[in-house]
Amino acid sequence: MLLVLFISFTLIPLPTSMDIRGWNEMHPLNGPAWSLFLEYIANILHALILRKLSKTVLSILVVVAGAALVQYAVTSPGGDIIGGWSVEPEQLRIGFTRLLFPYMAGMLLRRVVKVAGSKNTFLFCSVLLVFFLAFPRIGGHENLWANGLYDSLTVILIFPVIIYLGAIGEVKNKATEQLCTFLGDISYPIYIIHYPLCYVFYAWVINNKVPPETGVLVGLLITALAVALAYIALKRYDEPVRRWLIKKWMH
Repeated sequence: MLLVLFISFTLIPLPTSMDIRGWNEMHPLNGPAWSLFLEYIANILHALILRKLSKTVLSILVVVAGAALVQYAVTSPGGDIIGGWSVEPEQLRIGFTRLLFPYMAGMLLRRVVKVAGSKNTFLFCSVLLVFFLAFPRIGGHENLWANGLYDSLTVILIFPVIIYLGAIGEVKNKATEQLCTFLGDISYPIYIIHYPLCYVFYAWVINNKVPPETGVLVGLLITALAVALAYIALKRYDEPVRRWLIKKWMH
């Protein structure tokens, strides 16, 4: 377990033979780290290749990546794009399929779309996110492809619109601006530290047959704890280390 913990600090993926939890995860002690491993690869590709491509070549790659995303979602066993957290070939395929279109499409948007200030996009973005993320599955077991098509087209067509609206939005209210800044600042640290807390919480609920009313209360307390830990990690570790790296390598 200590060896797995140490390796997880590096984000080096583990083979399934070292999966100590039995969920076929490349990071058994912190499941969401799989996406950060793929983001490291994306950043390497960006530094070495993608940033040097012309808009035309990048556009072609975005179309190909989008087509691959639709193809997988429509033909996948579950009619969705869930997966990518294992080093097994099929899971790696899912992971890279989920990674490449959003990453390259974001680069392309940054190059070709002019960002102009606009008001009242915060509420509109929020409504779009809630609607499309809370929308139920489409079709049944006989029409899994329909849900795959919905999922992939949401990623390809709707999410870029949300990103654009968020980029052009101007928050005038001071309290709202502070809230948005706070949520943005802790989004990364809370993502990377919250799941071990979930593991412990799940085990406590299941092993002790905890009643729902107690579980909800403790769950709310753990949520507050995760936010607090994320903020401490941001201020005491993340930001100081980034300032040190910038000072050392950018000046």
